[in-house]
Amino acid sequence: MLPYGLQKRVEVARALAGRPKLLLLDEPMAGLALEEKQDLARFLLDAREEWGVTLLWVEHDLRAVLELSDRVLVLSYGEVLYYGPPEGVRKDPKVVEAYLGQA
Repeated sequence: MLPYGLQKRVEVARALAGRPKLLLLDEPMAGLALEEKQDLARFLLDAREEWGVTLLWVEHDLRAVLELSDRVLVLSYGEVLYYGPPEGVRKDPKVVEAYLGQA
């Protein structure tokens, strides 16, 4: 009966209750409205800072990835196209070709 965004935060909180060193997240922003994404992002950043948990997540929301990540790994059919700081992913020629096509 909770709103969807709050349900997502509860799911993450349940996972954090075990005090993991590594938290794996699969599309945590999927299906969320902008405000819900912002709330979840703050929650994830707080968890990372307060408990020192490493977050490894799969996400297709590029804005969220670029704003929240320290490092980005881009895969295409199992091949690593890019690994590095988030600001470099948009300029990487392999990533641009694979996901945006050639101009």
